[in-house]
Amino acid sequence: MLALNYGAILVLLLPALIEWAGRPTAISSAYYGVWSILAAVAAFGAGVGGARDFAASRRLARLGSAPVSGLVKDLPGRQTILVTGATGFIGSRLVLALTDAGHQVIALVRNPAKNPAKADALRPPITLITSLDQLPADARIDAVVNLAGEPIGNGLWTEAKRRKIIDSRIGMTDDIVRLMARLERPPAVLVNGSAIGWYGLWQDQPLTESAKSHACFSHELCDAWEKAAGRAADYGVRVVCLRIGLVVGTDGGLLTRMLTPFEYGLGGPMGSGKQWMSWIERDDLIRLIAHALARSDLSGPINATAPIPVTNRKFTEELGRRLQRPAIFRIPAALLHHLAGDFADELLLGGQRVIPNKALSSGFVFRHETLRSAFEAIL
Repeated sequence: MLALNYGAILVLLLPALIEWAGRPTAISSAYYGVWSILAAVAAFGAGVGGARDFAASRRLARLGSAPVSGLVKDLPGRQTILVTGATGFIGSRLVLALTDAGHQVIALVRNPAKNPAKADALRPPITLITSLDQLPADARIDAVVNLAGEPIGNGLWTEAKRRKIIDSRIGMTDDIVRLMARLERPPAVLVNGSAIGWYGLWQDQPLTESAKSHACFSHELCDAWEKAAGRAADYGVRVVCLRIGLVVGTDGGLLTRMLTPFEYGLGGPMGSGKQWMSWIERDDLIRLIAHALARSDLSGPINATAPIPVTNRKFTEELGRRLQRPAIFRIPAALLHHLAGDFADELLLGGQRVIPNKALSSGFVFRHETLRSAFEAIL
């Protein structure tokens, strides 16, 4: 439409253009007061934006995901695995890794039209279903990985949003338990999503899987989700609940939201910057999921975080260093609380210093123990 409109304008201007073409060539200055100043500022901004986009495009060319080969090598044989949330930031990577390793994946996508590009990527040998009712009672399913749920970080926590966040997770998990009840041979293991929000806000105290919790919405959500998954044990299913930290990757999650302000040199700590950020690199999380599927001695909650958590200030400094940008623009805590309420208090200004004791003691080895190592791999 823009091209057609511009063409029409050129046709209307044709007589004037012909006249101008007959004049001698010259460059002369003109000043229109404030309009000239605004136009100059706009031109300068467009030039800076173009330079930034050129630099970003060169960087984006290096942001391609690493190969998935070997991410799930801990999982023996050829297994049939049901994955919910298969189009999500974590689920899509898990599905790729499982199929690359020769496993059969059944991907549950309730609404393919919501994300058609990612749903179209789930092609054979992946089996795509839109409801668990499509699975017959004699279906062979060796394991289930349940990652489905309404995102918690894409909007304010209104009452309606909170209900949607909880209902999406509990409803899906209840459906999975009902599936296990009617299968002739229930799966051996359910690896269920959860989050480090289960612990609530603890400031500086290190938190292992044996730590207690503080009441808040994040704890209410994660506790209800873990209890719903725990009912699968009634059918002889081993249940593992991964308490996942901030997942670092290039095509989704926290990092993609932070890249734009940092590219412009506008990044910095949130609030005091002293709050802890317990993070995990996405491929390490995929490897940990495979580890939990393969190890029959693992059950209950497992902290899915890297061994070395960092403060928000350290996180932003490291990101700025890697992007060669300053990280000095602090966002006041009072402003974040005023704008986002509990969402800011729990996800942005609060934090948990989480230690993955069970993963480490079971022999799992993180490829990226430090944030610098993770950033060097993906940025």
